[in-house]
Amino acid sequence: MKQVNTIYINGKFETPHGSELLTLLDPVTEQDAAQVLLADEVDAQRAIAAASAAYSELGGSSRAQRMEWLQRLHNVVAAAEEELTAQMIEEYGGPLRFSNPTAKRAAASFASAHRLLADYPFERQVGTSRVIMEPLGVVGLITPWNANYGFICSKLAMAIAAGSTAVIKPSELSARQTDLLTRVLHRAGVPPGLFNIITGRGDTVGAEIVRHPGIAKISFTGSTAVGKSIARGAVETMKRVTLELGGKSPTVLLDDADFAKAMPFAAMAATMNSGQACLAGTRLLVPRTRMQEAQQLIVAEFEAMRVGDPREAATNIGPMVTRKQYERVQGYIKRGIDEGATLLTGGLGRPQGLERGYFVRPTVFGNVSNQMSIAREEIFGPVLSVISYDDEEQAVALANDTIYGLHAYVFSGESGRANRVASRIVAGRVFINGLYDEPVAPFGGFKQSGVGREFGIFGLEGYLEPKAVLGYDKSL
Repeated sequence: MKQVNTIYINGKFETPHGSELLTLLDPVTEQDAAQVLLADEVDAQRAIAAASAAYSELGGSSRAQRMEWLQRLHNVVAAAEEELTAQMIEEYGGPLRFSNPTAKRAAASFASAHRLLADYPFERQVGTSRVIMEPLGVVGLITPWNANYGFICSKLAMAIAAGSTAVIKPSELSARQTDLLTRVLHRAGVPPGLFNIITGRGDTVGAEIVRHPGIAKISFTGSTAVGKSIARGAVETMKRVTLELGGKSPTVLLDDADFAKAMPFAAMAATMNSGQACLAGTRLLVPRTRMQEAQQLIVAEFEAMRVGDPREAATNIGPMVTRKQYERVQGYIKRGIDEGATLLTGGLGRPQGLERGYFVRPTVFGNVSNQMSIAREEIFGPVLSVISYDDEEQAVALANDTIYGLHAYVFSGESGRANRVASRIVAGRVFINGLYDEPVAPFGGFKQSGVGREFGIFGLEGYLEPKAVLGYDKSL
């Protein structure tokens, strides 16, 4: 069984002060896979002190220095792509077709920040004032277990580009991935304390990061409930926050869409990362007049999905991350049945032929009301609700009838109409007639899907504070 018994503070691997041991299970075999020695509040304080000392020393770093650090980080992560992919698959069962792009995206985060930093105007003239964009200081980066590498690297890249130092608290459920990624990042040889990585629980390490006055900003990706708790705690010291939270994203099929072309995208949107994705399109909005056609097509897509060994390239859906998550998804499937939705495919239990592992049957419900819990609450599994509408106005109203506003998908046979509908959906990102990967487009949500944005110039400026200087002598 793998032992993870170090954390990373001030450029060194150290034994945590914390004494709690956590056993992680293999989600495919349900056998013990790793034992993790978790950090505690004392470790968080040590990491914050290291980041603070590093910021005092590195706070005046030049653009060129930071670009060099980003390039070195990119190089080591890119070189470790295969190793990172294998560990991601092994630890939490992320399918190969999702895990490998995640590892690639992690390396690309540093390259993207490097390009952005090359031209970003940290000083500009605004009226009679000189506005200087200054780093916030020490930032706390709290990341989830799904796509662990990508979240750590994208947040860290922007913190470094801005001129900040970082304390990173990844999810304890991704401890093996974090341990590997930390060792990869260490190879870059960047200044000690520039980043510090401590794996611990949210109610210990996370809570200390939230309340500590030495942290200037928190960037958190995770559930809406935890995000609200972080926001409440952060206000005590007026920390800046970026919160990328949950979603219940609509996929809107307009009545002029080519359903045969759209449905594979709709299925992928609903089940990406085995459905364990905040931007999953888990509400399929379909014109009532074409409901039968839509149901037949989406059921065919779901029934063609392969559930099983995440290491195999043909696998679409791997296991849920833990037994708790497996049981949560099973609970929602049962609730959908109890609420009166029509089970079109899938259902309770494991797929046929899989006797163990946290595998879920890809499930589609028809005759779903937008008021049912399966249509309103984030399930985080491969469960899709098909909802009918009568006209475009109702489609938009249903798409927006949610506490969330992270993501949306629109399919139409006429681009002008698709653009019009997309502009009316309250969401941080809307994809039209496809799935896309644009690393510099802002990512974040409206309503209870979060505050602020990640990625690109919008993400960078979340780590900067504008200072206006009046009477500035431009001749100097």
